[in-house]
Amino acid sequence: MSGSTEFPQRRPLASRATGDGRLISAPTQQLCSKRGAPSTMLTETTTRASSAHEALVLSLLREHGPLTRGDLRILSGLSRTTLYDAVGALMDNGSVLASVPESARRKRGRPAEVLTVNPGAGRLLGIEFARRAVRVAAMNAAHEIVGTTGEPHDPDTPWQTRIDLAWRLADKLTHGTLRPGALNGIGVGVVGPVGTPGQGPLWVPRHDIVAARVRERFGAPALIDNNTRLATLAETIWGAAAGEQNVLYLRLSHGVGGGLVMAGTLHRGAHGRSGMFGHITVDPGGAPCECGAIGCLETVASIGAVLDACRTAGTAAADLPELVSALESGDAAAHAVLARVGTHVGRVLADVSHAVGPDVIVIGGELVDAGRALMAPIEHMLDTHVARCSYGVPRVIPAGLGDTGTALGALALLRRHPDHEAPGLREATRTLIP
Repeated sequence: MSGSTEFPQRRPLASRATGDGRLISAPTQQLCSKRGAPSTMLTETTTRASSAHEALVLSLLREHGPLTRGDLRILSGLSRTTLYDAVGALMDNGSVLASVPESARRKRGRPAEVLTVNPGAGRLLGIEFARRAVRVAAMNAAHEIVGTTGEPHDPDTPWQTRIDLAWRLADKLTHGTLRPGALNGIGVGVVGPVGTPGQGPLWVPRHDIVAARVRERFGAPALIDNNTRLATLAETIWGAAAGEQNVLYLRLSHGVGGGLVMAGTLHRGAHGRSGMFGHITVDPGGAPCECGAIGCLETVASIGAVLDACRTAGTAAADLPELVSALESGDAAAHAVLARVGTHVGRVLADVSHAVGPDVIVIGGELVDAGRALMAPIEHMLDTHVARCSYGVPRVIPAGLGDTGTALGALALLRRHPDHEAPGLREATRTLIP
């Protein structure tokens, strides 16, 4: 953070030295003083305490910028020995760098070193395996987004080819420095239902295979989740709904899906099925859906369905850019198709809004390029079908992150998961991602 900052006082952690010189906290002393407590319990608890101290140091350096050890003692409340042990460990693993400012060199006495987070360490990678593209985002140890990139591919491209493409894109973002085992973690977004990361079997077997292949290729732990759910998370952190606590996200792309953030928490539902808005029935007599049902929203509002409807209506739009051009030229048939699509989308969003009560509805996906031809009928349906209260109807806004949302959300997934994170990740982001 820039500018002057008042350092809050933190209560020092009670601790004592063990016979071998290690420091353990008061809770650890109580735990290990119980009769029959095994020595491994002491070791495991001490390791957790050390990791927590390192996490705290990294969090403070990220929040306040370069600090001396004296500054860190005031901020953290840690004892001198505990702090120096934590800083030493972080310097040993390359997470923290020490330097002496030029101004301090000219003063008498031993100059105080200034500590900073090493931006080249602790890299995290977010990958989206979309239906027709691979997209990648990278983050350094300072929690700065290094960059995002992507590349389209044919929908029938083999998985190993997609994973190799992800490696090439990641290597591009890291300027050719990517090596197996060099990453602290990888978040992966895929199409389809995915259960809670790290808890039980994945809903779709191939997702488990994808996660294993990613781990093997990159030599790093990987977490996997649904792509639209990750985009939802990213929009509430960096995108159009940043800071909002109750958000409904809908992506209109080659598939249709979405996600929910309720009370600041990403909602997954049983077996990872939350957010499957594309499979809500909107036309009982309509076209069959790939899920096996009839007339799902996806059969009406996916890109392919919209283009088919335009061609049937007499508008020759081979792809989305041609459709946008037709809309901009005032093509009546194209506008009629989008009005029908927006009406169906708006009715679904109105019904879901009655169930979950979002403050904000974010519309993402490539179809948003249709602009007001799509958004106006959505807003009209919400305005006329959502029960009015003192706080009005949910705001409807286009997504702010474009096609990078899922890859960025995959980074956020890593930041909030304790088993796949660099030192200090959980502490440093607790206020951003509940």
